[in-house]
Amino acid sequence: MEQRGQAAARGRRALRADSERTVRTILAAAERVLRKDPAATIEQIAAEAGVARTTVHRRFATREALIEALGAWATRQFADAIDSSRPEQLPPLVALYQVTVNVLEVKISWGYGMGRPAGVDPESDRIRAEILARCDQLFRRAQQAGLLRPDVDLDWLRRVYYVLIGEAVEGDGAGRSPAELASLVMDTLLRGAGANPSPL
Repeated sequence: MEQRGQAAARGRRALRADSERTVRTILAAAERVLRKDPAATIEQIAAEAGVARTTVHRRFATREALIEALGAWATRQFADAIDSSRPEQLPPLVALYQVTVNVLEVKISWGYGMGRPAGVDPESDRIRAEILARCDQLFRRAQQAGLLRPDVDLDWLRRVYYVLIGEAVEGDGAGRSPAELASLVMDTLLRGAGANPSPL
């Protein structure tokens, strides 16, 4: 009796894992298809995922539900990328570089999902707010460590940093790797392009 119960539990776990893999496969396919064609249909996404249209519909009732799930999934990947950078533990310069590499990897891989507007999903909005707070904290640590001028406007600098990352992703870095793009972003952010210190 007990053995049958354990076997049933293992079977349920296997089914759950299989279902999660199918969802990840569908979401990854949706990202690839929608990035090329934002008007792509469920049928096109199913074909890219290698599953039947009915399989997609079993997991996502509508096309909009699939797109919302894609946005939420991409946001979680973004948060995981920040976590794996250990921004609170590493020295500020190392942390800022690693965060930049990881963020670029996610934004390049999940560009369509990351482009979903704020206000669509409260959980995604909460995660974005946490990421913003962690970014601000990292910039304050960088300033305290002497990497940034004591008089620099950190809010402005963070917005410039976001724009630099966006430009690196939009241009796809002319085939550069996320690590190479991160080096460009860091160099521009920390040193700028001027030959001499600004007279201002």
